[in-house]
Amino acid sequence: MKLWSIMGNSQRLDGGAMYGNAPRAMWEKWSPPDEHNRIALACRALLARPLNGRTVLFETGIGAFFEPKLRERYGVVEDRHVLLDSLAEAGVSHEDVDVVVLSHLHFDHAGGLLAPWQAGRAPALLFPNATFVVGAEHWRRAREPHPRDRASFIPELVPLLEASGRLELVEGEHCRALGKAVRFHYSQGHTPGLMLAEICGAPGPDGRPHGGLVFCADLIPGRPWVHVPITMGYDRYPELLIDEKRGFLEDKLARDVHLYFTHDPGCALAKLVKDDKGRFGTTHEVEALAARALAA
Repeated sequence: MKLWSIMGNSQRLDGGAMYGNAPRAMWEKWSPPDEHNRIALACRALLARPLNGRTVLFETGIGAFFEPKLRERYGVVEDRHVLLDSLAEAGVSHEDVDVVVLSHLHFDHAGGLLAPWQAGRAPALLFPNATFVVGAEHWRRAREPHPRDRASFIPELVPLLEASGRLELVEGEHCRALGKAVRFHYSQGHTPGLMLAEICGAPGPDGRPHGGLVFCADLIPGRPWVHVPITMGYDRYPELLIDEKRGFLEDKLARDVHLYFTHDPGCALAKLVKDDKGRFGTTHEVEALAARALAA
């Protein structure tokens, strides 16, 4: 199996919102803001093939579905569908993808499922041959959003996914489409039922998979958020998220599972470390993956 980091459309969002209660004097060292206080963010997907015999895409980024006015409001930089270009560079089209795994359905993670915006045209679903894998608990939230996060969802996306006949809702650690090759972890602090996909490595001495890779989604958007107290203003329960993150990182460190970041503009993959004070950090940082083996 080989892995590719797949860049989607990039964003610029308010730095204070992305770093929650961390003071600007701290976060601007990690993410220098522009004159509008916005920081650069990637929307990075992950391509794996063959994984359980299939071509699998983890997330789709924000895409280009917004009309121009909303594209500007939400800081989407490019007007073309960058994800499709990045897939083509990896030798894949959206028609070739067998499975799309979605950690959650906020527009910056699932908007790439839709064709680019065109005036007078209704939203249309791409990936015509893919099974769409979504956590069942989060699906319920997407169908009935809370007023606090309603704007984070794309109203047309849920009925399009339902109408596709290719939606698989996941309740436990594994899904039908990917079998035991992928294990799911769940988090509640950012959004209900956030689903974190781990591509499993080989079994270790304890019988558990070691040396794999986990898609950190919005539990850990990038390297600065590996530091346990750092959360986002978009998180629904920051204290719960901190507790979840600590347990998540302890588990990944013990099993030597690499972290894959969706929103870090300069790093796709990193190895986890912890210093003598108990603070987590990253090492062996990789900016991009191109046909990289899982264990490399």
